[in-house]
Amino acid sequence: MNNEHDIGKSAEDFSLESLRAGDRVEFSRLMEANYGKIYRLAMKILNHSEDAEDVLQETFLKAYKHIKTFDGRSKLSTWLYRIATNEALMMIRRRRPDMFSMDEPQETEEGEQEPVQIVDWSYVPEEKLMSSEGKAYLDQAVDRLPYNLRVVFLLRDIEDLSTQETADVLGLSETAVKTRLSRARLRLREDLSNYYGERLERQ
Repeated sequence: MNNEHDIGKSAEDFSLESLRAGDRVEFSRLMEANYGKIYRLAMKILNHSEDAEDVLQETFLKAYKHIKTFDGRSKLSTWLYRIATNEALMMIRRRRPDMFSMDEPQETEEGEQEPVQIVDWSYVPEEKLMSSEGKAYLDQAVDRLPYNLRVVFLLRDIEDLSTQETADVLGLSETAVKTRLSRARLRLREDLSNYYGERLERQ
């Protein structure tokens, strides 16, 4: 079974010389160490299994084709995330040409207001917070985030990339990543507060 943290391996864990020489065995090792989380990321962005499979396939086809251009200054995993994220966002743009660009802020990057009501979750039993229903609602709340916030949240808080790695993947400044992550967390906090607030009122 693959280690869940294999995606975080650095370039030194694989032979770049072999990869650049087209060594299929070494490339298979790279795929096995990374395909699970690449698929999961694509699935969370697109919410469609066949589209996620297409992104997964295109990611590794492009990686194999362009591995000679990889300079080793970032992790191989970060490079793969960049390819996968670009593929997923291009798929969205092709199907929804009116969708905003990741390079442009939706609304404003500053001045996000605090939620009007924040529920004290200490009154919510842990088993409810961690229940299948609670987890399902959290997934739905993430899906409701605008794409420019959702992708940042997924990379930073779900895939556990650093701020710098997330900025490298998305071609953003670290300041933009921090701002969008803060806004994403705030929206989720408000959404989940409303969800649990309604349930507390029923008790």
